[in-house]
Amino acid sequence: MPEAIYPSALLVMDIQPPMVNSMTDPGSFVDKLNMAISHARSKSIPVLFVVVGFRPGYPEVSPLNQSFSRLKSAASYPLDEPGNTTVYPGINREEGDMLIIKRRVSAFAGSDLETVLRARGIRELTVAGISTSGVVLSTLREAADKDYRLTVLEDGCFDRDPEIHRVLTEKVFPRQATVLSVAQWIASGV
Repeated sequence: MPEAIYPSALLVMDIQPPMVNSMTDPGSFVDKLNMAISHARSKSIPVLFVVVGFRPGYPEVSPLNQSFSRLKSAASYPLDEPGNTTVYPGINREEGDMLIIKRRVSAFAGSDLETVLRARGIRELTVAGISTSGVVLSTLREAADKDYRLTVLEDGCFDRDPEIHRVLTEKVFPRQATVLSVAQWIASGV
């Protein structure tokens, strides 16, 4: 008996100017993401862009949250400015692509992502984003606990620490997801 196929979506997460601009050479990474986005559209798979953002002054950030408290005080990632809470301009975003704003690391935390997925009957997620040890790991874990079928685009994810990226994509993520390159995902005929 063949496995049931559920509606799916491509989540492109935290591909924002401050994150992409912090990469040494974002060109090939952005090109791979654009290939995945184009493929998703060709298969009528919705592309959902998830960004992290806060109101001016970061009223959503508790002093108890170590990660975002540091971010709040760092001038290099001003995520309470409108230009920095948009999708990186080199990414092929179209008018029909939905933008989800989150307030924490996971794409589900502080956003309406789950409501949007449920309304569309989406049960399968393909994920990509910056960073592998941040939004990708947090979203993958939460989505697995919510019983989504998951695919991670290994070269559609980036982490400043290549070893952490390798360990996550080779050893941790395969426990809960299929891990493919963008080319493998496209070749799979999804």
